[in-house]
Amino acid sequence: MSYWILNYFLCFVVSVVLAGFIIPNIMTIAFRRKLFDEVDDRKIHRGVVPRLGGISFLPAFIFSFCVVVGCNIRFQIPGMNTALAGTLVPVFFLLCALMLMYLVGIADDLIGVRYRAKFLFQIIVGALFLMSGTWIHNLYGFAGIYEIPTIIGWLLTILLVIYVINAINLIDGIDGLASGLSAIALSFYSFLFYQSGQYAYALLSGATLGTLMPFFYWNVFGTPERHTKIFMGDTGSLTIGTMLAFLSIRICNIPDGFIPGSDSMFVLTLAPIIVPCFDAARVFLHRVRHGNNPFLPDKCHIHHKLLALGCRQWQALIAILLTDAAFIVFNLLVAPYYNPTVIIVADLVLWTLFNMLLTRMIRVRERTLGQRLYD
Repeated sequence: MSYWILNYFLCFVVSVVLAGFIIPNIMTIAFRRKLFDEVDDRKIHRGVVPRLGGISFLPAFIFSFCVVVGCNIRFQIPGMNTALAGTLVPVFFLLCALMLMYLVGIADDLIGVRYRAKFLFQIIVGALFLMSGTWIHNLYGFAGIYEIPTIIGWLLTILLVIYVINAINLIDGIDGLASGLSAIALSFYSFLFYQSGQYAYALLSGATLGTLMPFFYWNVFGTPERHTKIFMGDTGSLTIGTMLAFLSIRICNIPDGFIPGSDSMFVLTLAPIIVPCFDAARVFLHRVRHGNNPFLPDKCHIHHKLLALGCRQWQALIAILLTDAAFIVFNLLVAPYYNPTVIIVADLVLWTLFNMLLTRMIRVRERTLGQRLYD
């Protein structure tokens, strides 16, 4: 067991070092070629900031994962073949899906891609997951459903892929938010994979987590004036969203009995991505209710609410990350004892009450200041 912890640590460190080397060079190129994120009324940042940080993600975690696993195989480390059994085919298809969304993200960051085209490529990604054997086949009692027909599982998988990718993309609104939430999810998934003995996926989670650390530093603590700040852009959010979608489905496929609460794997899968997923659903309904195009951006996300209350970006970031961590702890504690349907409904009620409280506080502040702060 300790040997796999060492492998995980190596994947993490190699990713950190490689991403830490690539990102400053991306910033240098972006400033030389004037590749910046445009400032408009919807954007919170001011000043010129490159939005190509996500270009570092795919090379960094692929290199770290492959070099660590390759060294283990080359030097015939005991247990590696067993750990890789049944994982190579899914990983190969995952890499194809990641490269596809990576290229779509680069195109979107440089010249723009319509949302309809993005949906088409996300459906293709879902199809690649199905070809790899990665699909949802059990809801573990959610809504009274356990094993589901193959066709239904395929459709749910494609919907989940589209949903998670877009949820991560949409939540990327303030410094460190998308990367912070993704880092929490990857850490939790690493724990679940390690506990269940699926070490290859744990290494993949660790490699991806490592790529986010240098980016988080420059994204949160960098400054436009010193040319040390960078955004992940759609390249990063689409790539990380694809990875999280894949890992969440693999978590759903963990058999019962491997870890505490495994009879509610659906709950444990959803727990670390509740905030981006629930927020995406709320924003979609908000836009439809107000007669707006649900696929066009606006300023009605959870972080916009906190900013309307007068929070600074770092305060909103900490509040949302703590909220996400609280959902994980809550779901992890109650998963062994309650039906998944009850837990998910409780999550939804808590999220709704939290948003209603924020909205009420915003309206009070608006009356005090005499101006509209949130639509």
